[in-house]
Amino acid sequence: MPVRQPDLEDNRVSRSCCGGGLKLSELSRPVEVGDCASGENVFWSWPFLGPLLVENESSDTRDHCANERTFLSYLRLSVYMAIVSIAIVLSFHLKSQPSHLELRMAQPLGIIFWLLSLACLILGFGNYIKTLDKYSKKVAIVQTGWRTQSIMSLVALSIIGTCVVLLVIAKVEADA
Repeated sequence: MPVRQPDLEDNRVSRSCCGGGLKLSELSRPVEVGDCASGENVFWSWPFLGPLLVENESSDTRDHCANERTFLSYLRLSVYMAIVSIAIVLSFHLKSQPSHLELRMAQPLGIIFWLLSLACLILGFGNYIKTLDKYSKKVAIVQTGWRTQSIMSLVALSIIGTCVVLLVIAKVEADA
């Protein structure tokens, strides 16, 4: 006689995690943003795995989606810079062997790009959390601040500076 398997969608079935201390339904319970305390950051409210439910008034949904897209743009920039840092460290050349100068510069440049990649990721995550918290309190904000401007300026200067250095090296090697 076949044994009846419990239906996972059935509410009478109790699933638990973390050694049976917490039920999975308690960890993934939605968080009502309006129910959070005024001084508490809504992103870090319990349960951590629960989706945040925001009442849609006027353009709230559009603003939250724009905030997520902005974070994903920071994440994409961070991944690109991490890939560039790995390529620099590995001295990725398609046509020829790297010169002694390129090999000597590869590791410091790779470390700089990796640190800038990490800074972009942290900056994007911080901006996302700050903006989400401000949206939950119905506070209008301007996204950029001095930290964002300074880190993005540093990233732009590093990219331009690296391009100039690599072009000068290529010109010196071509003349030699």
